[in-house]
Amino acid sequence: MELSKLSSAILVASGLLVSACSQQASDTPKTNQAETQAPAVYTLQNIDKQRLNIYTPVTLTSDLSHLNDNQKKMISLLIDASKIMDDLFWKQAFGQSKDSFLSGIKNEQARQFADINYGPWDRLNGDQVFLSGFSEKAPGAQFYPHDITKEELNQSEFKDRQGLYSMVKRDEHGQLYAVPYATEFRAELEQAAQLLREASSLAVDKQFAHYLNLRADALLNNSYQPSDFAWMDMKNNPIDVVIGPIETYEDQLFGYRSAFESYVLIKDLAWSKRLAKFAAFLPELQTGLPVAQQYKQEVPGSDADLNAYDVIYYAGHSNAGSKTIAINLPNDEQVQLEKGTRRLQLKNAMRAKFDKILVPIADELIIPEQRKHITFNAFFANTMFHEVAHGLGIKNTITGKGTVRQSLQEHASAIEEGKADILGLYMVEQLLKKGEITEGTLEDYYVTFMAGIFRSVRFGASSAHGKANMIRFNFFEQEGAFSKNEQGLYQVNMDKMGAAMEKLSSLILTLQGDGDYQKVDQLIATHGDIRAALQADLDKLANANIPVDVTFKQGKTVLGL
Repeated sequence: MELSKLSSAILVASGLLVSACSQQASDTPKTNQAETQAPAVYTLQNIDKQRLNIYTPVTLTSDLSHLNDNQKKMISLLIDASKIMDDLFWKQAFGQSKDSFLSGIKNEQARQFADINYGPWDRLNGDQVFLSGFSEKAPGAQFYPHDITKEELNQSEFKDRQGLYSMVKRDEHGQLYAVPYATEFRAELEQAAQLLREASSLAVDKQFAHYLNLRADALLNNSYQPSDFAWMDMKNNPIDVVIGPIETYEDQLFGYRSAFESYVLIKDLAWSKRLAKFAAFLPELQTGLPVAQQYKQEVPGSDADLNAYDVIYYAGHSNAGSKTIAINLPNDEQVQLEKGTRRLQLKNAMRAKFDKILVPIADELIIPEQRKHITFNAFFANTMFHEVAHGLGIKNTITGKGTVRQSLQEHASAIEEGKADILGLYMVEQLLKKGEITEGTLEDYYVTFMAGIFRSVRFGASSAHGKANMIRFNFFEQEGAFSKNEQGLYQVNMDKMGAAMEKLSSLILTLQGDGDYQKVDQLIATHGDIRAALQADLDKLANANIPVDVTFKQGKTVLGL
């Protein structure tokens, strides 16, 4: 999810200083970390002071009055377990102690920016280094030795080479091997597992208690599929937690390794009831996809559900840089094919981004006549059906190259996010035609979708969502889906938008089904960049002081626990 590169400025005079970081991890080369000759002091570099203000604070709260004392105790335990996931993500992303790193940053504003980014790299500006003494971020973060190459791993043969839940290291002879997360992070995961078991003992809902116990087991045995199946069967509990190593976006070298994260959630029963019917349309919508039959031969699981939640705690990967406003899980292909997925809409976080970011963007960049079509209902639906659309298309290539994720490697996440965006809009169009969506007009959804591209494209070239949005923007421009007037304001062309949507849907589904790494790489190379005209528009948003994203005031104190 991209913002312009701002002019470089070393802010020595501003007092934005940091001191030496803690001792480096034993296998972390100096090329990606600060020199450790203490006492060293580092200054901000390659960043304008204005850049430190791109996040606007939002307080995460929810009405807990309907919960009993045991349920509130459960939330406290889940937040404690989430904090452990946060610490583990710091190790995966940065490799150093969070506390020693942040305590060395003397200026509060700079320290907050580093905390939000989980290290010295600006996640919403292509992971650009913003502290002197640090080099560029390793594409594989801390999941691999920093001297590894794609060719070396692809040509190597060792257990769990493409594993989701292991760290890759070198032995004394320089040979690669994998260490399971359950071994590498044993002490921390034992603490988290114990907290989940304590929470399960307080749960009235048996399915939720069962899930928590299986998730605790998974943290210690590195086998997450049983808990994923249990999570799919959990329908009625008013509290939820998504916790563990889940998304692979942090691994930008291969897209194999998953990062630790957590969300603690309170179900919005009224909104969830409104959404319940839509998952049933997945099989029907799959058959109507605008692509050749062989690319839609898989049947999406129908045992899936849509629900709305208030999110009350983010941790780890989910809290780094841009903040997720909807969840589509599990990622396990077998679970998806047998059970489908659960789609969780994080309504309070979504509303904050709509009010504080999307509406101001529309006022700056969309023609006045179309601004009335920017609605929260359309934003909510576009976001929701993005998550639903992850269940459409194909999970396994038709060319014998394994799963789409394996065959497209580090590009898999970007192309999957692109698919979900464009097929989500396709689903909205189809359900409007069928009369199943009764709120708003197609123009509401198209114009809000267009404004949403400007919001998401500011999330950085290093983001899978950012790359997906840039591809879509450049493709839509190529197809004439929008025009720009003399005042520099955008207008959606309704007919051409629909045609471009179908054409891009077919292209992405075909690339995924073929598992064609080279063609995906070419698509990203030709359509994945921010061009001069768009850059000027993004600069305009920055100059108008429109936030790029939100950061959260959260935790037990905020919730009154």
